[in-house]
Amino acid sequence: MATATAVAEERLLAEERLLAALAYLQCAVGCAVLARNRETNLAYGRHAPPSFRVRVPARAAWVVQELPSLALPLYQYASESAPCLRSAPNCILLAMFLVHYVHRCLIYPFLMRGGKPMPLLACTMAIMFCTFNGYLQSRYLSHWAVYADDWVTDPRFLIGFGLWLTGMLINIHSDHILRNLRKPGDTGYKIPRGGLFEYVTAANYFGEIMEWCGYALASWSVQGAAFAFFTFCFLSGRAKEHHQWYLRKFEEYPKFRKILIPFLF
Repeated sequence: MATATAVAEERLLAEERLLAALAYLQCAVGCAVLARNRETNLAYGRHAPPSFRVRVPARAAWVVQELPSLALPLYQYASESAPCLRSAPNCILLAMFLVHYVHRCLIYPFLMRGGKPMPLLACTMAIMFCTFNGYLQSRYLSHWAVYADDWVTDPRFLIGFGLWLTGMLINIHSDHILRNLRKPGDTGYKIPRGGLFEYVTAANYFGEIMEWCGYALASWSVQGAAFAFFTFCFLSGRAKEHHQWYLRKFEEYPKFRKILIPFLF
């Protein structure tokens, strides 16, 4: 009996160490992505070269690639062996993660108007990331994160929740602006106007980065911080590429617009 208990405890400690290692790995990959973005980016959409011949329809790609980050938290909610989800702070934090992917997987793809097919390589890598991160965030919050019952009144949680909500609304509103740039029958590209697009080229990315920084602050965890850091590393490269493309494409593109962060970058 004692041996069985010791084995069970060792397995638990091994998983705790694994979740910490995965968070640090995510940070390391983020640094590699940031360094790689100085030279080239994983092409997609209008930036994808003709050499990427195998492609997935845009709507199907978004649903499939985001699905793991939706399914894994739902599985933890349904599981009876998720002790930390008996705590309100854990449930709220995991719900914050889940709400984003409900929108990304079940709403956003079906609001798309057209959309260029996504290279299979980009879609496959997105599936791998969403599986990795979906496991990391949902498993940590459901089995390992320990918060006081009054954590939801802590300034870190309240400020983080406010940032998360504001970032999500910015992201959704910016996507709405981008969807409505073209009128029926239009096929060309146009300069985004309105909202935070008056200040930055990648307002939608700015919103998503703010969202996950808020989540990281609210969760006060290495796992949450690693996700926010990776998001910044990944999206900052895309934002820079978008900005340079707009400057090349439109002579009248506003020169005062920053790339990603209003007034700064």
